[in-house]
Amino acid sequence: MSSGETRYGNSRAESRLSQHVAPVEQKQTRGRVDEAIDAATSWLLERQYPEGNWLGELEGDTILESEYALLLTWMGRERDPLVQQCAEYIRRQQLPTGGWAMFPDGPLEISGSVKAYWTLKIAGDDPEAEHMVRAREAILSHGGAEQVNSFTRFYLALLGIISYRQCPAVPPEIMMLPRWCPLNIYEMSSWSRTIVVPLSLVWAYQPKRELPPEFKIDELFVKSPRELPVVMQKSSQLDDMKVKTWIPWDAVFRTVDVTWKFFERLRIKPFREHARRLATKWVLRRLQKSDGLGAIFPPIIWTVIALRCLGYAEDSPEVIEQLNELEKLTIREGDTVRLEPCRSPVWDTAISINALREAGVPAQHPKITKAVNWLLSKEVRSPGDWSVNHRDVEPGGWYFEFNNEFYPDIDDTIMVTMALSRCLTGSDHSSWTASVMEKSSNSRKAEFNMAIVSGGTGDSAERAVADVERMQPILGAIRRAVNWTGAMQCRDGGWAAFDANNDRVILTRVPFADHNAMIDPPTADITARVLEMYGRLGIRGGNPMFEKAIQFVWDEQETDHCWIGRWGVNYLYGTWQVLVGLTEFGVSPEDARLQAAARWLKEKQQADGGWGETPQTYEEPALRGMGTTTPSQTAWALMGLMAAGEVESTAVRKGIAFLLNRQKEDGTWDEPEFTGTGFPRVFYLRYHLYRHYFPLMALARFANLSRGKK
Repeated sequence: MSSGETRYGNSRAESRLSQHVAPVEQKQTRGRVDEAIDAATSWLLERQYPEGNWLGELEGDTILESEYALLLTWMGRERDPLVQQCAEYIRRQQLPTGGWAMFPDGPLEISGSVKAYWTLKIAGDDPEAEHMVRAREAILSHGGAEQVNSFTRFYLALLGIISYRQCPAVPPEIMMLPRWCPLNIYEMSSWSRTIVVPLSLVWAYQPKRELPPEFKIDELFVKSPRELPVVMQKSSQLDDMKVKTWIPWDAVFRTVDVTWKFFERLRIKPFREHARRLATKWVLRRLQKSDGLGAIFPPIIWTVIALRCLGYAEDSPEVIEQLNELEKLTIREGDTVRLEPCRSPVWDTAISINALREAGVPAQHPKITKAVNWLLSKEVRSPGDWSVNHRDVEPGGWYFEFNNEFYPDIDDTIMVTMALSRCLTGSDHSSWTASVMEKSSNSRKAEFNMAIVSGGTGDSAERAVADVERMQPILGAIRRAVNWTGAMQCRDGGWAAFDANNDRVILTRVPFADHNAMIDPPTADITARVLEMYGRLGIRGGNPMFEKAIQFVWDEQETDHCWIGRWGVNYLYGTWQVLVGLTEFGVSPEDARLQAAARWLKEKQQADGGWGETPQTYEEPALRGMGTTTPSQTAWALMGLMAAGEVESTAVRKGIAFLLNRQKEDGTWDEPEFTGTGFPRVFYLRYHLYRHYFPLMALARFANLSRGKK
């Protein structure tokens, strides 16, 4: 897209609709689409932060508020107003049936429900009040507190409800496992690693606060806390192992767990002190250049507890810093407090830029320039956990949050790179396009150099040189990101979120792996987005790494022709991303497999013209493509269909009408549904800006394609 000839630049855009539409309908639709794009663009531009970024709220379920309240209770601060405010928010999220769910209108989730009830009891709610009786009955009808996950058991131990023997062992000696051992910490997903290491320090010290009787929750157990088995039962939230094995790993690890606890009771812990030092050093190092350990809520909580165990006072700079990070995640509204699991400024800013550029906002626009500079300031330029397995790779890429230097991720890197490539600004009468050229293919991983092409109107050589110098920071960042992303390809051709080849499936069977995200295997949605990035930068195959990536995506296609979405809900997300990614990379839209996926999307369109899908589809795949229609999921489906050549189809026109009809007077859309995925079957997200920048992107893409402009 040119950085000049746009409705927000030097001239008004030409007609946005194809001649195939009847003249009256064409005029009416053109006007409505133009107005919708204008209104949505203005709304988004107005919400840019002064620093240059965009940031929408990232909403999760009530485990965030309850775990924060339980931390404060362990610290002896149960009378802190924050606990009351968290409790009020939790009350408002209770299901009519009594429990609490992972997403709106979802089924009861037992661990979240137990912690929610417990928090309300600590806050002073009468156990015999109607809402508490309803909650208690719902929890008991689902098996009681005996059914909670491993991390909830640690909270129960922390506050004296059960013993640590009834939790899965997470000994700090795991820090001593050599790299060749399949259970070493770098075989875990990055987010699991940041939880497990501080939790290992908690296991080593086993801190406990005895609660007064009125704060205990014996009534939530079908039997009693004392009768809770010392071994975790097999979790119903775990996905099946993709690699079949004759070894019963669940039983093996349960035996190891019991055996380890036996030796600890005999005080046979010869390496404990050395292991504690290793874990402590690891945690403290990763608090630097970070919004808390891993910049996400659970590790920050366990880091606070670990630091207190290590002797850091509550008013020490280290503990205060982590409590301040929790404060940054806190949103106050009226008499309630809710928390975000983390913050998403890099992600939101990159997608906002892509949407605004698609909508015709020029690269030279001051707000775009400011956003680009902000993104450049967040580039990772130092090694992190990823470099343990890639010591010879130059650092590059971006993370999700404000500061998380140790953990850049592939998805943010892709999205930022695509945004930057759309923002190459030259003189007033020139535009530039970035592309990459393969430097070397002798090794398994290709390396690339940058090339740029002028779309100018005969500017002088001096001006062209000045343009190139001005763009050098962007070009350097893109080059580093492209090469870093290439180095992170997995052996099977796909890309994962944070690490390469993080697919040791036996780790999913350790007793504390019931959050269903112990590893970080490659996924079709991220792999397709990587291909989209390379395609936008001019790569169209020719290297074995890309052939392998495309084959990985084909292999992941479901029997009904859709793709699962690991990082968005769900099959709508995955199918959209594959259709866009493969066609952008050069796969023909006429490919029978892509056409079958497009037919699947059309079959899932609902009567109101929109698309919607519930997170319950991770639990019940038969529900795929079903759920309340939403603006974000409708936008994904539309962009998928348009990538498959369906711009003029009835399905696309109905979907566009859905977005136009759902748009509010202020230019945005409403969307209370959760369409983001944290951990499938365990934790879901509502990105508050998904309702806006994805519909804007879809409307603008429809307009551009309708007038024959990509």
